[in-house]
Amino acid sequence: QVQLLESGGGWVQAGGSLRLSCTASGSVFGIAIMAWYRQAPGKQRELVASITTDEITDYADSVKGRFTISRDDAKNTVSLQMNSLKPGDTAVYCCNAMVRTTILQIYENHWGQGAQVTVSS
Repeated sequence: QVQLLESGGGWVQAGGSLRLSCTASGSVFGIAIMAWYRQAPGKQRELVASITTDEITDYADSVKGRFTISRDDAKNTVSLQMNSLKPGDTAVYCCNAMVRTTILQIYENHWGQGAQVTVSS
């Protein structure tokens, strides 16, 4: 029983900033790779950013230099700092994580329910 809950979404004017956070709760024994995805109406879901246990990061070309992903393993949390937001960033943002849910070294893929981010011009 693991839940991923996002927070920090909202409405921002172009050029503004938002910080999304996602916290895993429940039977969490450990977390491997964590990531943020987004999906806008009429578009495919895309990977925005990811971060490994070694804190190696990867970003979509469209957000490089503007977004920063980070993790806090002590709090089972992954965050996404979004700066210089553009209308094209408007989407539902979902966090994803590979979570160890038992004492066994087995990881399961879990998703948050999503946070709406709206950027107006």
